[in-house]
Amino acid sequence: MRRNSLLFLSLFALLSVFFVLNLLLGTVRIPVGDILRILVGNHEVSEIWYNIVWSSRVPQALTATVAGAGLAVSGLQMQTVFRNPLAGPSVLGISNGASLGVAFVVLMSGSLGGVALSRLGYLGDVAMSVGAIVGALGVMLLILYVSQKVKGDVTLLIIGVMIGYLANAVIGVLKFFSNEEDIKAYVVWGLGSFARVSGDQMVLFVVLMAILLPLSMLLVKQMNLLLLGDDYAQNLGLDVRRSRMMVIASSGILVAIVTAYCGPIMFIGLAVPHLARSIFRTSDHRLLMPGTALVGACLALLCNLIARMPGFEGALPVNSVTALVGAPVIAYVLFRRKGQY
Repeated sequence: MRRNSLLFLSLFALLSVFFVLNLLLGTVRIPVGDILRILVGNHEVSEIWYNIVWSSRVPQALTATVAGAGLAVSGLQMQTVFRNPLAGPSVLGISNGASLGVAFVVLMSGSLGGVALSRLGYLGDVAMSVGAIVGALGVMLLILYVSQKVKGDVTLLIIGVMIGYLANAVIGVLKFFSNEEDIKAYVVWGLGSFARVSGDQMVLFVVLMAILLPLSMLLVKQMNLLLLGDDYAQNLGLDVRRSRMMVIASSGILVAIVTAYCGPIMFIGLAVPHLARSIFRTSDHRLLMPGTALVGACLALLCNLIARMPGFEGALPVNSVTALVGAPVIAYVLFRRKGQY
């Protein structure tokens, strides 16, 4: 018990450090004292620095925190439902559904309307977010319908993968008939970014995730029972099919919201649950769920920090950084725990 308390305190401290570093470090060097004055609302500092902190660094840090936590929790839920260490948020094609929704909005805009969506600024960003949410939730509803018709988790998993391939095929056709500017806008969205969310969008995103993450924690008991296998869980009074649908729905909604605002952020949902299990050395979701959320938030903040490292003009694609940072760590964890998988 004491060990777990120390682990949570350490993760909270690490999260705070990474959050502060995200405010301090960037392509523009701002003294620590001025950062503090800006955060307390002192307008006597440079207006440029004030805008950089409040319009860029704070929104990015908050977005990375909640997005990382949401993707990590979603990945843990998928791995629990399918009892598969390779399951992740995109395993059922929900991320592909979001990409398909954005593809319809972005790639068709220039062909049908004559005006590339990438030129519409804020309106274009809102349209892309709406398209991603509609696409992801559409696929999730289809998966929930299919889950009522099939009994095996493996069958549902294969159907999800097939839906992902189908979505990618349609996206490929849309790309073929689209103009170059729309394709570029879609590719940039697909690279993933925590910098895309700002202003009212950021506030709405953080509020939504602040509601969805605690709600997902309410499924801890069902997830612990699902680990025992369907027969044992049923004997203990659990409605397995209903619980499985609830967990899939929770995971799908988290992925849909994050993908809509940040693009398809890869690797965090797959990798972080393994890292959390290695840290806490338990399969009890009462510890794993909050622990996974904290580790996911820390990793996302670290990746965002690397993506816009000081002295580097611009920002690296977040997906490239998540793979570079996470893959060696997870390979090490899996090799250490190879006997458990």
